[in-house]
Amino acid sequence: MEDIYKLKLEQFPLPLLEIPQPPKTLYIRGKLPDKDLIYLAVVGSRKYTSYGRDICEKLIRGLKGYPIVIVSGLALGIDSIAHRTAMEVGLRTISFPGSGLDNSALYPRTNIRLAQEIVDSGGCLISEFEPSFIATLYSFPQRNRLMAGISKAVLLIEAEEKSGTLITARMALDYNRDVLAVPGSAFSSNSIGTNRLIKQGATPITTSEDILEALGFEIETEEQSDEEKYADCSKEELKIIDLLREPMERDDLVRESGMDIAKANALLSIMELKDFIKEEMGEIRKN
Repeated sequence: MEDIYKLKLEQFPLPLLEIPQPPKTLYIRGKLPDKDLIYLAVVGSRKYTSYGRDICEKLIRGLKGYPIVIVSGLALGIDSIAHRTAMEVGLRTISFPGSGLDNSALYPRTNIRLAQEIVDSGGCLISEFEPSFIATLYSFPQRNRLMAGISKAVLLIEAEEKSGTLITARMALDYNRDVLAVPGSAFSSNSIGTNRLIKQGATPITTSEDILEALGFEIETEEQSDEEKYADCSKEELKIIDLLREPMERDDLVRESGMDIAKANALLSIMELKDFIKEEMGEIRKN
């Protein structure tokens, strides 16, 4: 296991010294990424949906090759997906668990292997708690402020109406960080929190390019052929694309698809987030 050591004050990431309640001590396991990299916190529901998993993976994969560090909390659900996807595409990732960093205390126990993978990939675990500290109810909101504080922006992917994820968003606002949120289906309880944040002014995120623009990158896009653009579509998605030779009203499209109404509406929401289709002036059209 990688050694755990205590950072000197001059080694603290500067953004953490600028928040209202800066940490007095920081323990680290692994290596802090370069100071010049841009930190993006990605947080979301532990009880994620397939939609939440898919959009989280798609958004982070689209950041490949950019000088971005993915920050999350090692929790089950979206946090774990964010860490793993970042490593898969070669991005650095760091974690702020709600416990000490020693394996005897690390929470959740099921993510001990993931924690070591983060360290082995060149990232790190950071905590202000003693290495043997056992997670408590108060320690999670406490670590959330560090996740928000170290990051340039916080991206929320799925959050229920009463969710700990929303605490991180509120702290990000308090610290003048950008709050980004993925919109979700009106039928999903997992999207109540994110949809509400967007109503309150959070930046809606549907593509990786949206994230890059929010982080200050200039994006150069190349035109894709339809064959390239829709190469990863499912059979159901290709059926919708085929029906949209001309723009259609939602009700007509759902009826023509032959799908159950709830399933069709959920699919259309996912396709809009993937940037395959868009709805405007009462009609749905291909992008």
